[in-house]
Amino acid sequence: MNNLFNETGFNVNSFLNSLGNLILALLVLLIGWIIAKAVGTAVEKLLHKTGVIRKYGSPNGAAPPQQTERDTRKQKWPPEKIAGKIIFYILMVFVFILFFNILNLNIIAAPLVEMMSTILAFIPNVLQAALILLLAYIIALVLKTMVVKGGYRLARTRSVTENKYFKDRTNLHEYVENAGTIVFYVVLLLFLPGILSALGIDAVSEPFSLMLASFLAFIPRLIAALFILLVGWIVAKIVRDIITNFLHAIGTDKLAARLGFSNFLKDTTISSITGTVVFILIMIPVTISALDQLQIEGITGPAINMLNDVMAMIPNILIGIAFIAIGIWVGKWVRKFVTNLLSKLSINNAANHLKIGGWKASHSRMTPADIAGYLAQFVVVTLFIVEAFQIVGLNFLVNIGTAVLAFLPSVITAVIILALGIILANITKRILDSLFSGSELSMLSSVAKYAIMALALFMALDQLGVADTIVNSAFILILGAAALAFGLAFGLGGRDNASRYLDKWEKKAGSAELSPERAKESAEEIKNEYRKPVTNEVVTRNSFPTSIYETEDLSNSQSAWKDLNDQQSPKKDSTDDPNKQ
Repeated sequence: MNNLFNETGFNVNSFLNSLGNLILALLVLLIGWIIAKAVGTAVEKLLHKTGVIRKYGSPNGAAPPQQTERDTRKQKWPPEKIAGKIIFYILMVFVFILFFNILNLNIIAAPLVEMMSTILAFIPNVLQAALILLLAYIIALVLKTMVVKGGYRLARTRSVTENKYFKDRTNLHEYVENAGTIVFYVVLLLFLPGILSALGIDAVSEPFSLMLASFLAFIPRLIAALFILLVGWIVAKIVRDIITNFLHAIGTDKLAARLGFSNFLKDTTISSITGTVVFILIMIPVTISALDQLQIEGITGPAINMLNDVMAMIPNILIGIAFIAIGIWVGKWVRKFVTNLLSKLSINNAANHLKIGGWKASHSRMTPADIAGYLAQFVVVTLFIVEAFQIVGLNFLVNIGTAVLAFLPSVITAVIILALGIILANITKRILDSLFSGSELSMLSSVAKYAIMALALFMALDQLGVADTIVNSAFILILGAAALAFGLAFGLGGRDNASRYLDKWEKKAGSAELSPERAKESAEEIKNEYRKPVTNEVVTRNSFPTSIYETEDLSNSQSAWKDLNDQQSPKKDSTDDPNKQ
C-alpha cells in the first residue's frame, strides 16, 4: 500500500508539475497575444497616421487626398492594416514557440524554430534589398522631380507657347507628367537586377541582367541615331526654306503659272514642290546613316538597301519628271495650234452635217476642232510620258503606253470613216429628196442614207479590228439576206406583181417632176449650212478670204439640170415621135 501510495503521490506531483507548465504556457500565450496585438495595432495606426505607404507607394511622390472614414470602411484591406497583421503574426509565431517549449512539445516547436531561423537568416538579404530599393526610389523620385520641373519651366518659354502643337496647356502638362513617370520607372528598372541579386534569386536576376545590359548598350546607339536624324532634319528644313524662298524670289512660280502649270499644281507652287524634293533628297542619306548607327542588321539591312535603290533611281526620276513637264507644255501649245488651224479650215461648220436622227454635232458642248486639239495634246503628252517611263525603267507601263499609241491611228481612222459616212449619207438623202420631190420614190433616200451609214459603221469596226470575223460575217450575211429577199420577191410567185410595180414605177418616174429650181435651192441650203458659223466654238473663227464652199462653182450642176430639162421637153410632142420619148 505504501508503494501504491508512493506511486500515487508520484503521479500527482507529475500532474501538478504539468498543470503548472500548462498554466504558465497559457499565461505566456495570453500575454504574448496581447503584446502582438498591441504592437500590430500600433504599427497600423502609426502607418495610417503618418501616411508613409500612401505617400511613398505612389510614383508621384505626393500623398493623395485624405480619405474619409466612409471610404476607409469601404476598403476592406488597406495597406496599413496588412502591415499591422504581418507584424502581429510574426510575433505570434515567437509566442507559440515559447508556448510549445514550456509544454515540452518539441515535436511541434522544432519546425517553427527552424522556420523562424530561416526567416531570420534571410532578414539581412531582405534588408539589403530594401536598402537598394529605397535608394532606387529616392534617385527615381529626384530625377522625376527634375524632369517635371524642367518640363514646366520649358513649357513657359516663348518658343513653346507660340508653337501650334502646344496651344492646349492641359495636354502639355500631361506630356510633362508622363515623361516624369517614364523616368521614374526606368530608374527602378535599372536597380531591379541588384534587388533580385540581394534576395538571392539568381534564376531571375541573371537573364534580366543580360537583357538590361543589352538595352543599356543599345541606348548610346539609339541616342546617336536620334541625334543624326535631328541634325539632318534641321539642315534639310533650312535648305528647303532657302531654296523655296529663292525660287519664289526669282519668279519661278509666276513662270510656271504663265506656262500653264498652275492648273496641275492646284493649291501648291513649283517652288514649294522643289523645296520638298530637296528636303527628301537630304533626308534619305541622313536616314541611311541613322539606321546604320543602330546596328540592327535584320531591320536596318533591308531598309538601307531600299533607300540606296531609291537614291539610285532619283536622277532618272527627275529626268522623267522633266520630260513629263515638257510634254505637258508642248501638248498645250499643240492643242492650241490644232484647234485654231481646224477652226480656220471650217471643220466646225462641216461637222454640222454629222446628224443622226434628231442629234447634230453642233448640239455638243465641244466643237470638233476642240476635240481634235485635245486628242493631239493627249498624243503628245502620252509620247513624253512613255519616254519618261522608259527612262525610269517601268517597262510594264511602257508596254501599255506603246500599245495605246499603236492603237490610236486605227481609232482616228475609224472616227474619220464614220464621220465621212454620216456626212455622205445626209448629203445623199438631201439630193435624193430634192430629185424625187412629191413622189413615192422619196423613201429611197432614207434607204440610201442608212445603207451608207451601215457601210461606214462596218468599215469603222473593221478598221478597229473589233471581232473581225463577226463583223465581216455579219456584213456578208446582211448583203446576202438583202439579195436573197430581193430575188425571192421577184422570183417566187411575184413576177406578175413585180412587173406591174415596175411598170407603175416606170410611169411614175417618167411623170416625176425633176425641178432644177428645187435642186438649186437644195444645193444652196447645203452650201449655206456648210458656211454657217458654229455658235459654240471656243476659238474665234477667222476664215480664210475664200473657203472651199465660197469658191464652189455650181455651173456644172446647173448645166446638168438643163440637160435633164431638155430631155423632159420632148414630152409635149411625144405623140409625134414615140421613139424619142
